[in-house]
Amino acid sequence: MKYSHLFFDLDHTLWDFETNSRYTLKELHESFELHARGIEDFDLFHKNYLAHNEILWERYRNGFIKVDELRWKRMWQTLIDFKIGDEKLAREMGIKFLELLPTCNILFPHAVEVLEYLTDKGYQLHLITNGFEFTQHSKLKNSGIDKYFREVITSEGSNSLKPKKEIFEYAFSKTNASPYTSIMIGDSLEVDIMGALNAGMDQVFVNHQRIDATMKPTYTIYALNELLDIF
Repeated sequence: MKYSHLFFDLDHTLWDFETNSRYTLKELHESFELHARGIEDFDLFHKNYLAHNEILWERYRNGFIKVDELRWKRMWQTLIDFKIGDEKLAREMGIKFLELLPTCNILFPHAVEVLEYLTDKGYQLHLITNGFEFTQHSKLKNSGIDKYFREVITSEGSNSLKPKKEIFEYAFSKTNASPYTSIMIGDSLEVDIMGALNAGMDQVFVNHQRIDATMKPTYTIYALNELLDIF
């Protein structure tokens, strides 16, 4: 085998973040009775949250804000869009969101069968994820795929973030892997693919959304079961 260590991203690659996040936000919308506060259009609330979350994650990756700020400000800024300036509410929603989100277990199609196949073939599977330690481990356990991964490297645990080279070097150290026998499998060109390039690794771009790629990864797939043709 050319590769012995397969490093997966989790959110948006294996674990369906969009679907699970929407479900969790719907729970928050109902439990905090946001309709009574003037947020009647859940779809607009969800759309605005996603926009703020993406911007704040980018700021977090670049070191402009701390993790605690990310956790509540994505709620705060979304509430502000609806003229609700309630910081206490935003903080409570941020805490509840992180409690509920990891209990969701919706994976992308073929995720389990692919992980089973790769494990049976003798590959060592690991995760490199820009996420929080407890949250990411909970997602893995609740979706039933924790057993497939030997090492789970999180940004919180490694004190670094993709696409920085340091998180990959930390992963190599933890797994006794080398860039030449490893490959990164992820959905983000800017985070997973560029990060792997920075670390000297081959890459598989999981293009679930069928976007036009701005770079040429080692491999590009559009569904997880296409990994069976590579490995």
